Amino acid sequence: MTQSSHGKIPTDKFLLIAMNLLHRDFIAATRTDAKQRFKEIVAGRTVDITNVQMEDKSTVQFSLALEHSEYRGRLNFGAFKAGLTALLGNISQALQDGSDVAVFKPEQQPDSVLFGITGVTMADSMPRILVLGAGAGPRGPAVTLRLMYLDHQQFIDGDAATG
Repeated sequence: MTQSSHGKIPTDKFLLIAMNLLHRDFIAATRTDAKQRFKEIVAGRTVDITNVQMEDKSTVQFSLALEHSEYRGRLNFGAFKAGLTALLGNISQALQDGSDVAVFKPEQQPDSVLFGITGVTMADSMPRILVLGAGAGPRGPAVTLRLMYLDHQQFIDGDAATG
């Protein structure tokens, strides 16, 4: 995923790092600290979360951003945390199972990836789909973790939806 002086981080190791960082900042953190971090990213800010020393002793800056334009309804901390918990649980299960995780590369963002693991929750009888993506950070060896809500309508079969 990200470049160090010796190459890329394998997907499973990258997901483990991302999962641990997200868990630390939103699940294991105090509610006050987690809500403050949520307020920052829901406001559209990219926040630095930590520096990680890689096996080759290089350091990579990790940041976090949230794309929630596809979230329908009012996004609050409880809904976000439920979706993140589901996503982290599914990432953990995929890593434990040794599953091959699909990795998608958006055409319009060649330095970004989207991992094919979802965190799905229900609110107001509608599914909320949270996914994890990542991209090169703006400076130096850096990675921005991108949590994104997807529009659930794109997963509905057109024939099934019409009858």
